Amino acid sequence: MTAEHQFDTVIPSDTRAGLEVQERILDVLQLLEYSARDLFAVRLAVEEALVNAIKHGNGMDPDKQVKIACRADACRVRIEIEDEGDGFHPEVVPDPTFDGNINRPGGRGVMLIRSFMSSLSWNDRGNRLVMERLREA
Repeated sequence: MTAEHQFDTVIPSDTRAGLEVQERILDVLQLLEYSARDLFAVRLAVEEALVNAIKHGNGMDPDKQVKIACRADACRVRIEIEDEGDGFHPEVVPDPTFDGNINRPGGRGVMLIRSFMSSLSWNDRGNRLVMERLREA
């Protein structure tokens, strides 16, 4: 049986605090000897998800918080990020690769998270993301 590393934390709506959590997650994955490719993928996905939660979900409101839960073992990393915002419907986020959306700013973060993580889902409200990456073989 492999050891699981886990932590739960709550941060203010501040991107610096988000960066500290991102580094904490990467430290865990380095301890578990994840590949550079896995580290890059998780770094990018976590950064995008935290920025979305802080900026779009909580509207940079200093009175709102973001909850983060991380579970990692030798096979996978699972990260939950929940903001206090109203949520959104990910299925209506425009695809930034379509011609009409190329110059529009929205949708790139969700697209990047989808491309770098093995699975992701949102709660019905759309303010909690659960994403998972299976370790590269």
